[in-house]
Amino acid sequence: MKKIAFITSGGDAPGMNAAIRAVTRACVYNNLIPVGVYKGFDGLINGDFVEMNARSVKGIINKGGTIIKTARSSEFKTIEGRKKAYDNLKKNNIDGLIIIGGDGSFTGGLIFHKEFKFPVIGIPATIDNDIFGTSHTIGYDSALNTIVDVIDKIRDTASSHNRLFFIEVMGKDAGHIALNTGVGAGAEEILIPEEDLGLDRLVESLKRSKATGKSSSIVIVAEGDKTGKNVFELKDYVDENLDGYDARVSVLGHLQRGGSPSCFDRVLASRMGVKAVDFLLENKTNLMVGLKDGIIDLTPLDKAIKGKTNINKELLRVSDIMSI
Repeated sequence: MKKIAFITSGGDAPGMNAAIRAVTRACVYNNLIPVGVYKGFDGLINGDFVEMNARSVKGIINKGGTIIKTARSSEFKTIEGRKKAYDNLKKNNIDGLIIIGGDGSFTGGLIFHKEFKFPVIGIPATIDNDIFGTSHTIGYDSALNTIVDVIDKIRDTASSHNRLFFIEVMGKDAGHIALNTGVGAGAEEILIPEEDLGLDRLVESLKRSKATGKSSSIVIVAEGDKTGKNVFELKDYVDENLDGYDARVSVLGHLQRGGSPSCFDRVLASRMGVKAVDFLLENKTNLMVGLKDGIIDLTPLDKAIKGKTNINKELLRVSDIMSI
């Protein structure tokens, strides 16, 4: 191998820049030419490539987002689009591709590898932590710290006004963010897709909390929770069935993705970036690097995409005990 290209794809996550830095410098260390591709798969199709060096990535390890931008590509979903991408890679004498993103990005990489036998390695970067084959995805720890900091501030208002706050966090299919931030911020209830609490049970739980002397409460709601149609319906139902609380809603939205990455994410991204280059040099392909028991290991891309991450049952029990 002489040239390795890399893209960031899908939703941005804190630590993507640290991964870009690690891949770039690992390439230089191994006498390879690193090639950044702007705007994800669209950049592959449009030939938006730039050769980089060790100095190209100075001062970015602490920055959120991604300096090579990210996008979702509809054209890459077509065989014609993927053929354009392949032709551009070959025209630029690129020998391998590293995809920094989530399951949607890895699906694109999997199909691309099957069609053209082009070497592909995935680096998991998504705040949802919903990728099979790794205990942590890049960006997850940073998002947790950002969310807990915001919840702490909202609790000040909740306590001052004797209010009940429903706080919606990201997590359409997985409740890892909600569960961990809920425990970390001392929430009274945590609603996640994996556990259907039910509206009546939610109200009963809040009544018990009030009976024990709690004058304010925080309920963390994953956006994919099925207890109600949405977080605003939950608020309306509680208003109708529970006296004594002034209920409010706060949807945290995209602020969860932004900000400087945590030390954990910077180190994780650095380790994953270096190993991704190592594995390509060992002629390993169609795989994702992941953190397993503290070690960077490999998982086939199809398993990373199709495999299901499990919610931490012990943490659910801890949450129940802490909320009394």
